[in-house]
Parts: sequence; structure tokens; C-alpha cells
Amino acid sequence: MARIVVDLEAQRLTLLDGDRVLGLLPVSTGVNGPGERNGSGCTPRGRHRVRLAIGAGCPSGAVFRARRPTGEVYSPELAARWPMRDWILTRILWLTGLEPGRNRGGDVDTLRRFVYIHGCPDTEPIGTPGSHGCIRMRNDDLVWLFDRVSAGTLVEIRERGSGR
Repeated sequence: MARIVVDLEAQRLTLLDGDRVLGLLPVSTGVNGPGERNGSGCTPRGRHRVRLAIGAGCPSGAVFRARRPTGEVYSPELAARWPMRDWILTRILWLTGLEPGRNRGGDVDTLRRFVYIHGCPDTEPIGTPGSHGCIRMRNDDLVWLFDRVSAGTLVEIRERGSGR
């Protein structure tokens, strides 16, 4: 079964099947660095699982609000109308923590923090931290990943190391 490893230092997501690398993809994680606290804007570390995979069949660039497609597709015109919006595009892999007290429960609960792997506008930098705690990806890369994982896929978020 496939598993995902996110390397916060390298700003890279690795999709693995056992020890075999299926893909290495650039990401953008929390601008505030690693951390688990609610409201921190940090990307949570540790072992997680994809709780829900949302957006199958939506077009690339589909806009999501509250985990539901709005029917809009991202465009420069839409961006100009909503300049401060944190765009969640194309697909959502909603994460849940697996480590009680670290990333599950209380004020460190990844699921309740709404931490996702999701798409972002092409104008957003990838390869450097810049999100509000989520893991942002290029839309084409996210579609590729989404087609190879499902709810239940293990996700490990590490400060350093490829996970191999």
C-alpha cells in the first residue's frame, strides 16, 4: 500500500510503495514552521492518515470552501475579487493525526485544525514554506497524487529525511 512522507526541511512530498519511490513532488508547508498547536499556522509533525479524499472528478483549479466545491474555477479575475483568500484548489486530502497528545486530541488535533494536502494557485511559490499550516501542491501534482492514494493512506510529516 502506498504511503506519503513529507519532508519539511526539503519541502518535498515522497510517495512510496514499500521502499520504492513512486514520486517526488515539491510542496509548500507552514510559513510558521513545524508545530501542532491549534491557531499556530504551523504544519503538524508525526504520523497521520488521510481521513477524507475530497474532490474526485472536479476540474483542476476547482475552488473549495469549507471542503466543498463552490462551482468556481480559479482565475486571475477571481483572485482579484478575493485578494486575501487562502485558496484551496483542485483536491483535498484531509489529514487526521495518529499520535494522541502530539497530533491527535486537545489543542493539537490535526483533523480539527483542518490540515489538508491541497492545491494552490500557480502564482504561489512552491518549495518554500508559505502556507497557513497545510501542505500546498501544484494542481497537476495533486491530481497525480490523488489518483494514487485514498482515505486511509498513511502520511508521515518529518522535519528532515526522505522517509526511505
